[in-house]
Amino acid sequence: MTINHPTDTERDTSGTDSLAVMVERPADIKRSIDYALGGWPDAAHIDAGRIGLFGFSWGGYTGLAAIGGEPDLRKGLPNCQTSNLRACKELEEGEKPSGPVVHDPRIKAAVIIDPYPVFVFPAENLKSATIPVQLWSSDPAQNADGLSGCCAADVKDRLPSKPDYHFVGDAKHFSFLAVCTPRETKESARICTDAPGFDRVAFHQRLYAEAVAFFRAHLGNAGTR
Repeated sequence: MTINHPTDTERDTSGTDSLAVMVERPADIKRSIDYALGGWPDAAHIDAGRIGLFGFSWGGYTGLAAIGGEPDLRKGLPNCQTSNLRACKELEEGEKPSGPVVHDPRIKAAVIIDPYPVFVFPAENLKSATIPVQLWSSDPAQNADGLSGCCAADVKDRLPSKPDYHFVGDAKHFSFLAVCTPRETKESARICTDAPGFDRVAFHQRLYAEAVAFFRAHLGNAGTR
């Protein structure tokens, strides 16, 4: 399933990159799993022992937190004082997280793509993120957008277990999003335009195949029950 995080969606960005959303996003994942295994009419078809997570960008941050990462959300955090993140401004103004970040041990494997932000995760704060992780990185050579190549490489050496790491040459941060329609390309050129020569269609075929193979390797091939 995919989820929309309240106040942090395409239609409602009122909470985007806020301190509140940094706490609420992992909690949303737990609530979604709770519902999928409990209240959802088809819950009986889900194997509770084979739950995986796929997260891109802020979803990557969310995934790292959900699988055991403990974001360092405090005033004076290195790199936060110079960041333009709303959460950093709130922390520097003395605001505090609304509560602890929720983890979910039911998640058994995760595909994490260009997680952002990651300066809130020093190595000691990722020591409990021990499940298998497939980690993807865009190319820092495309960093004119301020996002590409910024983060996954930093996380790679902080995770306690070596991730299945994939560096994608010439990929921009948004190259990991689905292939755009002509209309979407016209309306959202920043998201839909790739580096010259980069084939998003061919890349996504590879991405999907690698992600599915990773999940099958770590979650098994058994059918739904």
